[in-house]
This record gives sequence, structure tokens and C-alpha cells, in this order.
Amino acid sequence: MSRTNTTGRLGLSICVLAVVLSPTHAENWVRFRGPTGDGISTDTDLPLEWNGKDHVAWKTPIPGEGWSSPITWGERVFLTTALQEGRKCHVLCLDAATGRTLWNVEALEQIPGQKEGKNSYATPTPCTDGERVYAVFNDGGVAALNFAGEAVWTNREVSFYSRHGLGASPILHDGLLIMPYDGSMRVAQPGVYPHNSDEERTGWQIAWDQAFVVALDARSGRRVWTAKRGSSKIAHVTPNILRDGDTVQLISSAGDCIQGFDPKTGALLWNVFSLGEGATPSPVMGDGLIFTASGFGAPALRTVRSGGRGDVTATHIAWEQPKGVPMQASPLYVKPYLYTVTDAGVVTCLQGATGEIAYQERLGGRFCASPVYADGRIYLLSESGETVVIAPGPECTILARNALEETCQASMAVSGGRFFIRTDRHLFCIR
Repeated sequence: MSRTNTTGRLGLSICVLAVVLSPTHAENWVRFRGPTGDGISTDTDLPLEWNGKDHVAWKTPIPGEGWSSPITWGERVFLTTALQEGRKCHVLCLDAATGRTLWNVEALEQIPGQKEGKNSYATPTPCTDGERVYAVFNDGGVAALNFAGEAVWTNREVSFYSRHGLGASPILHDGLLIMPYDGSMRVAQPGVYPHNSDEERTGWQIAWDQAFVVALDARSGRRVWTAKRGSSKIAHVTPNILRDGDTVQLISSAGDCIQGFDPKTGALLWNVFSLGEGATPSPVMGDGLIFTASGFGAPALRTVRSGGRGDVTATHIAWEQPKGVPMQASPLYVKPYLYTVTDAGVVTCLQGATGEIAYQERLGGRFCASPVYADGRIYLLSESGETVVIAPGPECTILARNALEETCQASMAVSGGRFFIRTDRHLFCIR
């Protein structure tokens, strides 16, 4: 009896010690824009200021070129890059505590295709389920690696081409890896804008029916379903999952359309016509609304009510707003306000329910990265590496400006009281 009690007390003591010594639970930033794809973090004790070297825990050089955003799982940080002028596609894993590169693995080899100057051959942000990391590259190829950096599977079924290159990112849902491919007609020699043939403009500025969304089995890489969009134009929009009561839908936008799919089968459930091309900002959801931006041609913020079936263009558009439309950065919804930041650095706060503008303020600089809401503050990262921190609410209150002085287009990740910021040369850890 005495021996049993001693063992029990020893086991309890070890458990208590393990809890005391274990690091603070870190929210895993598992995909583009975080665990729910909306740029919202539950992390706390995050820094407000990090000018100069203050709060820079480490910075690690990243070889090659790529604008994928970092993701995290526990004390691992993952990102992708392309070397040898885009031919060699690599996945990297870094130690979140020290910045040490744990492994750097060539996942695929591709033939570098067409892309715009602000894009890269490794722009799609990877995603992870805690066992594997999944990466997509410019030609549409997909690779799955385990956490030791070993290849699990690759899928090269899609031969992707786009006038702009590939900019959307994959997501994981219920054992499926879901990736949109919103490209344009392949041409042997791209023209110089605006002197482009109708052939080259097909899918880009002329709607076509060749865009699709693919779901792969995350365990095997086998294709499970292919969803056809119908008439649409080029885009770089990362999809998201809408949970509305018992309803689960895949929300995926492209040029000329906002769409809802059944994530189990890929069946198209509803469609809204949304005039535009080159759409990039990813949708965010809240209070039964889906907030989107339409892209070039006729820029507009377009908000759709959930719950429709079929073509619901005439019935389910809640509001439209031509002001404050972002071309690259995704919107941020912090109830009851929607926040956007334009390429030219104008931040707009709108009433989420109506689209009425609460304020517009010029921050200075240019913006590609999508904003983050964390620890009660909104963080906006500019192309020059300055993070402008503002308070949420109907008035623009700037709390801090923090410079890294390196070029930034990737969106930041948040995990364990830290920001992970990718520049054109380094990955920074701020804490």
C-alpha cells in the first residue's frame, strides 16, 4: 500500500513538473492567415514596438526567392522558396526558438513559367496538419513532406499557367487538401501589356470555363474531386471554410465570381457574379456575411449573405462599396468593423453590416501583406518592412510604427507570443 502511494505521488509530481516546465501553449499558425484563414490570432503578450533591435529574437537568411508566408506548428516554422531561377522548389523548417534551419529540402523541380514582377515561383503559403507540411508551387505541383523533411508524396497532375503566375494558397479541411487553379490560356510568347492578343487575354481579361478547384486526399495525394467554376477570370484567392450552424461550405472566389461549394464533393452550391479580374484578397466571414474584393476592372468590396442556392446575384449581395478596395491585402473583420488596406497605404474602416465608411486614413507606404488582429491590436505590414499598429474601432488611432527596413510582401504569422515576418532576405522572429 505504501509503495503504491509513493508511486502515485511520484507520478503526480512528474506530471505537475512537466506542466510547469513546458512552454506556454502556442497557437499553431497552420495556413495562410492563420488557423481560421481570417488573420485573427488568440495569442497574447505580443510586442507593440520593435524598432531597431528591440524584441528581434533572431533573423535567419532564407536562400532563393519566394513570397510564401511562414506557418508554424509547435516550435517549428515552415516556409517555401525557389532556387536556380525558380526551377528548384524547396521547403524549409526552422526552429522557432533559435531560428536555426532544421532542414532545407528540394520538394519539386519545375519549369519556370510566366509570372508578374511582384509574384514569385514560390508564392503559395504551405499548410500543415501537425504531421505533414503541404506545399504548392508555380506550375501547380504539390508536395507533402513529413516533419523530418522526407517526401511522402507528390502530385503533378495539374500543369498550371497564368499570365500572373500562381498566387493562391492551399488549405486543409477534413482530410482534404484543397487548391484553386484560376489561370489563363497558355501562350508561347506573352505580349507586353496592353498589346496582348485575345488568345492571351482568354481567362485573364476574357472569361472562360477552364478554371477549377481540386481536392486531394491529404494522406495519399490522390485526387478526390475536381470542381469546375463555369465562366470566370484569373485570380489568386485562397479559399476559406464557412461554418454557419450545421452548414459547412467551401468559399472560393475568382475573377467575375464568388462561389460556395460542398467541401465533401466539390458540388457548386451557389454563385454570385462579381465583375473583375486578377482578384487576390481572400474572403473573410462573420455574422452570416462573406466579405470579398473583386479585383481589377471594376474594383469593389462585395459582401454576400450566406445561405443561398443557385445563382444568387440578385438576392444575396448585402452591400457593395467602391471605396477602400484592396488589390492584394485581404480584408480583416473584427466585429462590428471590416478593415481594408489598399496598395497605396490607405486604411479603411467600414461597418460590417452596411459597408458604411467609418474612416479612411493614409498610412504611408505601399501594402501587399494581409493585416493581422492579435492581442487587441491590428498589425499592418508595409512593403518597406514597417509594421503600423492601430487600435480597433471607428477612429484611426496609430499605436506604433516599427521598421525592419527590408522588403516585405508575405503576411506575418503569429504563434507563442511571437511574430514571424518574412522579408526578401530573412525570416525574422519578433517577441
